[in-house]
Amino acid sequence: MKVLRQKIDKITEGGLVILMSLLVLDVLWQVASRYILRSPSSFTDELARYLLIWVALIGAAYATGKNMHLAIDILPGKLEGAKAVLLHRFIYLLILVFALLVMVVGGIRLVYISFALGQLAATLQVSLAYVYISLPVSGLLICFYCIHELIKGRAEV
Repeated sequence: MKVLRQKIDKITEGGLVILMSLLVLDVLWQVASRYILRSPSSFTDELARYLLIWVALIGAAYATGKNMHLAIDILPGKLEGAKAVLLHRFIYLLILVFALLVMVVGGIRLVYISFALGQLAATLQVSLAYVYISLPVSGLLICFYCIHELIKGRAEV
């Protein structure tokens, strides 16, 4: 399981680097075409928006895997030992249920509906399902990280 986790971490890191690089290049081209060339590019705004969605969702999954997600740690800071471990597992179980039901199941339905209706992005003229597929992908990553955390357990929280 540890080897699989390392491979998924590397793939996710690499994907985020590529997405962020594309986002930076896209915004750089947007600024250059608008202010230097005086002819704003029509697709860069929309592409930046969709890349940002991908970066945010995959980044959230990566942060979950690294235990760097946003958390209020008042209660975990006051608990020790078995109670802290139990709370830690309960939190990851809640995250798992949310990611599975909302992000994976709901995301797959959204992608299916987008393909079925043939929704296209206004400027790029690509299916919006390619944007929405980031939701189930990130949900599956979050589910994997939660399951890994639950299996691994944590003696020290």
